[in-house]
Amino acid sequence: QVQLVESGGGLVQAGGSLRLSCAFSGGTFSRRAMGWFRQAPGNEREFVAIVNWSGSDKVHADSVKGRFSIARDNVQDTVSLEMNSLKPEDTAVYYCAAAYYGTFSVYIGSYEYWGQGTQVTVSS
Repeated sequence: QVQLVESGGGLVQAGGSLRLSCAFSGGTFSRRAMGWFRQAPGNEREFVAIVNWSGSDKVHADSVKGRFSIARDNVQDTVSLEMNSLKPEDTAVYYCAAAYYGTFSVYIGSYEYWGQGTQVTVSS
């Protein structure tokens, strides 16, 4: 059974940085695209970033482009999200997700497995 466990969330001041990490277990990590999503209170879950199986192709949401960076390590079976220049509007629960085999999409329905989420709070 695939499991995803996020870590690295916390409280940070605006302009600060955080690095989220997601550990994948119970399946073949290197065959799946991996994504990060986030959900703020009262909002729908939204796409943040995706990386393909090899790490060569990445897409970031316009709202985080130039500030956040997704990466993966196919030896350690982890995916990370480096977050810089954080803003109060980045406050949300951040979720790691594993895509269905053969997909590379920002669409939430393309993801088969989800982590439990990690809280990121940015104070002004």
